[in-house]
Amino acid sequence: MIDPPSRLVLLGHPVAHSISPRFQNAALAAAGMSIRYETMDVPPNALATTMAMLATEHAAGNATIPHKEALAALCNRLSPLAQRVGAANVFWHEDGALVGDNSDVGGAEMVIRAFLGTTDSADIVLLGAGGSAASVICAAERCGVREVRIVNRNAERAVQLAARFPTIARPVHVLETALSGASLVVNATPIGLHDDSMPMLVELLPRDCSVFDLVYRTNETAWVRAARDAGHHAADGDGMLLEQGAIAFERWFGIAPDRGAMWKAIH
Repeated sequence: MIDPPSRLVLLGHPVAHSISPRFQNAALAAAGMSIRYETMDVPPNALATTMAMLATEHAAGNATIPHKEALAALCNRLSPLAQRVGAANVFWHEDGALVGDNSDVGGAEMVIRAFLGTTDSADIVLLGAGGSAASVICAAERCGVREVRIVNRNAERAVQLAARFPTIARPVHVLETALSGASLVVNATPIGLHDDSMPMLVELLPRDCSVFDLVYRTNETAWVRAARDAGHHAADGDGMLLEQGAIAFERWFGIAPDRGAMWKAIH
């Protein structure tokens, strides 16, 4: 059985910018729980020792950039979804074992369906080839998307990621080629997290293409604002973030959180 968590943490590096404590603590308060959710800035070389320390406290929580793939490797057990993605962003302790799951897929699936509706004729362009990108591909696969074209600065990583999802994903080395006929472009890189840098020029987007940025910032990212100003349906990552957080809450406590209270806490 799941060990009741003594604390809830978000592990990242950096992590101070995260809005997750706001909506998770709102969910905990709405459920009448006294436990609090907090951030922990953990450098990559300290993740293993941090997880060992958290195990002694029966802690549960989330992992964000750059720890999702490393956390998966540390877990004693992974959900089939986390195994498929190769990354874990949710963890808890069950019968003394560290268990990892991936709630990013559920969050991304919600967003893809909201953007595309009928997805069987949709093509997605995915910028990035890390753990978050894998979650988007897995979500697209579950939604029945026709194709995901991966564009990444490191072309070999795009090839390796596409090979894990051969029925739906393929690497495309030229951005303009990938964008042809795209229904949705997804930024799964950290570009735009700390400044107004953009993962690609808005002018290159197909006219009827939607834009989804996994990065979230106060008042949205510069890329999302520019895309919307250019007439595209665009959104940043706060909706996906909240949904994956709600899924994580269910893993930790076995009950659904108050999503309304969570949304109100960040808007």
